[in-house]
Amino acid sequence: MAHLPPKLRVLLVDDQPLFRRALATLVATQLDMTVVGEGESGRDALEKVRSLRPDLVVMDVNMPGSSGVDGVSAIRGAGFAIPIVMLTVSEDDDDLFESIKAGANGYLLKNVRPEDLFDNLRGVMRGEAPIAPAVASKLLEALRTGGLPARSGAVHLSDPNDVALTRRESEILQLVANGLSNKEIANELTITEGTVKNHVHNALEKLHLTNRVQAAAYAVRQGLTSPESPQG
Repeated sequence: MAHLPPKLRVLLVDDQPLFRRALATLVATQLDMTVVGEGESGRDALEKVRSLRPDLVVMDVNMPGSSGVDGVSAIRGAGFAIPIVMLTVSEDDDDLFESIKAGANGYLLKNVRPEDLFDNLRGVMRGEAPIAPAVASKLLEALRTGGLPARSGAVHLSDPNDVALTRRESEILQLVANGLSNKEIANELTITEGTVKNHVHNALEKLHLTNRVQAAAYAVRQGLTSPESPQG
């Protein structure tokens, strides 16, 4: 009997039980995914991550008591690098920017088609950063005007004079800002996807950033690429 690969273990966090259960039912139809737990607040998210150790968190933004942004901040603050995708009805600029700054790996809207949602979740596990088309233009505009809007506690984008990126790291950040996935970057530079992941990881650590969207903002601010040229 063939050995089946392990399923992607997903934690769902949403304050609407009906939506949460419907999404869990859809996840159950995927041969490579399973729901390992559910929560209804950002506080629940951290507790479930600690106890269940899922592979991926899919979380709403606006929840009473403790929001999704609070949940992302708490999970990152506790030292977990687990991928987190926001799934919400909100197209509000603040919700988008605060989610990304807190450390979310993607931002999707609840009107997404199920097949597209699952493709995006698989992409996150490959290091991609899915952003709903309806809000992507807002993110690009923020990059054009100097990065994500600042607030108290916002992520600091390092001064290039203070950071010693290698030539290859800078080159890869440029491609990240142009919207290429790790696989596409690997093909472009004729290197392995694992090598790309290592360079991205090293660059994020040097820049004190948490995800690819923040890296793209850095690349645009420092003139490594043009914000008008994202692909995909």
